[in-house]
Amino acid sequence: MEVLEEKEEEEQREEELKALEISAKLQDLEMKVSMEEVCVPSDVPPGSDFDWSSIDVSQLPSSYKTNSLKEKKLLRIADHFLQQYTHLCPDRKPLFLHPVNECGVEKFVSTTVRPTLLPYTELYYWDGCASFVSDYLTMEPLKSPITLPSSLYSPTTILKYQRGNCFDFSVLLCSMLIGAGYDAYCVHGYATHEMCTLDETLELCPLLGKPQEVPKEGMKKKSNKYRVKPPPDLQSKFELQQEAKKKAETEAAQKNEEREEEKVTEVEKPKRDPLQGLRVHAWVVVLSGKREVPETFFINPFTGNSHSTMDEYFLGIESIWNHRNYWVNMQDCWNGCKDLIFDLGDTIRWEVMLSGSNKPLQLLPDAEEEKELSDRDMDDMQEKEEEDMSSDMPPSWVAPIQISPREFETRCSQGRKVILYKKVKLEKWAPYLNGNGLVKRLTVYADLDCTEIVEVREWFKNREDMLDMREVNKQTQLTTECFSPGHFLGLKAHTYTSLEPETERTMEFYIEARVDGLQKRVENANEMTEYFLGRDDFLHIRHVEFGKRGKKIHLAGIRTDMNSRPIVQIKECFHRNLEKPADEDVAERIFQIAEETIHLTYHLKDKYITASKKDFFKAVESDRKGNEIVMTPEMCITYQVGSSKNDKKLLHLYKLLQELTEEEKQLKQQVRQSEAEVLNILKIHENEETAVKLSVSIYNTERNEKRRQQYEALNRMEDGLPGQEEQDLDYLAPFLIRIGHREKMTKGQALHVRDDCLADFKHRLIDKVSIIQARFEKAVEELQEKNLWFQENQNQLSAEEEDDFLTRYSEIMFHVHILALRLNREKQMAPQKYLALEEKLRKDPRLAEHLSRT
Repeated sequence: MEVLEEKEEEEQREEELKALEISAKLQDLEMKVSMEEVCVPSDVPPGSDFDWSSIDVSQLPSSYKTNSLKEKKLLRIADHFLQQYTHLCPDRKPLFLHPVNECGVEKFVSTTVRPTLLPYTELYYWDGCASFVSDYLTMEPLKSPITLPSSLYSPTTILKYQRGNCFDFSVLLCSMLIGAGYDAYCVHGYATHEMCTLDETLELCPLLGKPQEVPKEGMKKKSNKYRVKPPPDLQSKFELQQEAKKKAETEAAQKNEEREEEKVTEVEKPKRDPLQGLRVHAWVVVLSGKREVPETFFINPFTGNSHSTMDEYFLGIESIWNHRNYWVNMQDCWNGCKDLIFDLGDTIRWEVMLSGSNKPLQLLPDAEEEKELSDRDMDDMQEKEEEDMSSDMPPSWVAPIQISPREFETRCSQGRKVILYKKVKLEKWAPYLNGNGLVKRLTVYADLDCTEIVEVREWFKNREDMLDMREVNKQTQLTTECFSPGHFLGLKAHTYTSLEPETERTMEFYIEARVDGLQKRVENANEMTEYFLGRDDFLHIRHVEFGKRGKKIHLAGIRTDMNSRPIVQIKECFHRNLEKPADEDVAERIFQIAEETIHLTYHLKDKYITASKKDFFKAVESDRKGNEIVMTPEMCITYQVGSSKNDKKLLHLYKLLQELTEEEKQLKQQVRQSEAEVLNILKIHENEETAVKLSVSIYNTERNEKRRQQYEALNRMEDGLPGQEEQDLDYLAPFLIRIGHREKMTKGQALHVRDDCLADFKHRLIDKVSIIQARFEKAVEELQEKNLWFQENQNQLSAEEEDDFLTRYSEIMFHVHILALRLNREKQMAPQKYLALEEKLRKDPRLAEHLSRT
């Protein structure tokens, strides 16, 4: 027994020594990191050594420089909460509670969040807000990757200088998301090295679409007790051996490729991070519930991308906060954030700082309670809860967040941003920054060092030629250009290897913009194929074959028939016309121009496997002297399916041959017109690329110089009209008419005019509020009807119908939100407007003499 006790004591000592060694190593790492400079990855933009101490804070509001009594009380509560936390959890890292702002004043982190809804449609959705923040701001790493920052500046200052660390990014994004109606929170936690340093060089670019892998399902053979005896195997054994040998060779080659890929992936794997799990990071979490968010998710503010709460990039959470409260995570993060439950009303998992404003449990009410509580009662309860939650938290000290239209359009710092992905470089520009309208470029490389270019994709905006995207394959020199609707030739896409005429190219068109229904044209040196859609003559394909010229002629300008390619054959295919019999409805006709023959093939009749045909042979030599062509039976070979009673006579065949001959001439003209159109498109394309013109909206007065000049000229003309003077509308004119426009009024008349004016203005305010109230109630009623209809028919809706419903439901929600804001604003502003009018009447020179005495 004594020996066992001694062994146990030795084991305990060894474990204690190991723990001491581990803690000592951690302390050494922290000391080294705090003493050394933080390494910034190569993709961090230049100028990250910005001196924040040199910023001008003299013009900031007083709320930035002092604390109110409520804020001081909150700071004392936070200090007391931190003391209890460090006493109960001595092994945990310090909390991020009240860092100093840009003026050196301590501010509680929740009061730094300023919920704001900006007047841009894109910023009403979470992805638009996240994309704007990631593009607009420049990332600055933390001074020490394992310690919290000592300061947290206001979102207005961060927007002004367009830079900040992960906490600055998160606070700004959270303010915008809460203003847009999302249940969003700032998160203080730990993440991987790649996420903390914005290193995306090993990440796949989201703009590169991954090919969908179709799973191969093997057919399971069902055992059958009674089955027919299989026939003897008549396959050659030698052929089977050869196939097996080929299969083995392909499998060996695949294995070699897999081994090489494994080697490449091992090389591309990130190196082991000595600070794994210790790197401090901040991001945003959006809880499910509000704004129809079905599932809780994370947003990385550096990239604007959403992540699942199960993502391996996030290694732990210390605390979260919004503009109302602060919560500390009491759950174990040994498995990262995968096992965390984001029920902030659970006091066991989340320790709340302001207990009086605890978040309710995220549990569904019972069915009986749902019947008892109506929708209005639930809304009232939510409003009361919000009031209770905001009673302990002082209002935000941050000034209103404002973004001008020019800043919203410019987005990136200095108008340009570069992002490096795995074998991909993504560049972004502000609109109108480049003269050719370029706003985005994606360059794909063959190696990790980004030296060999494989493909380049470019996106454009505001071009008059409606060019939207250009994709160039540097290996095959294949270029694909896509155009937005509005091109004056109806061009939709253009794929080519060279802009020289008579080279391989494909042109696609918007059929709505064309009269002939042309959908696509494929051309090379010897052939041209046109595809049609929705034509009255049921034509859907026209294929033209060209011959070689006898002499090489350089093409310049518009060609004539003298230097055009000789047409050898024209082939047309038609869809079935149900109004005609099948043996009279042409399915295919071929004009052999060189051989002077015409071949007609008709559609198949029901219950037949062959189609009727007619072959015409034109005798051109007999018509050289101007004589009429004599139709002979040898000039037409007819194959009629079925009975021969319906065989056509020679007169009918002669008329048909004349019609086909005339149509052949028209087809030649149409082919020449198609060639001329191709040349015209190439010429216009060359002119547009040499002198790119950008379109500017008439509402954009800053850039539309022509519109501004016209507006100024119009104003000058109006100012120069003789006898025209600017007159302000008299707001008392309708009431002065009643007393006869007297220069001097009695006291009774002055009071009468004042009372009438105030009463009329009061009725107008009431009517305006009543109209908004009626529209609000109507929108809420429509929303409830939609919700009830969806609950009744949810199981019967298809995916498209459900998407349409959710889109419409979101629009109605947005409409209701806007009406509610307008209604509250009118109710708040109505008394102020009334008092302002009353003061204006008191100071009016026509009434001041009598009203000043009252």
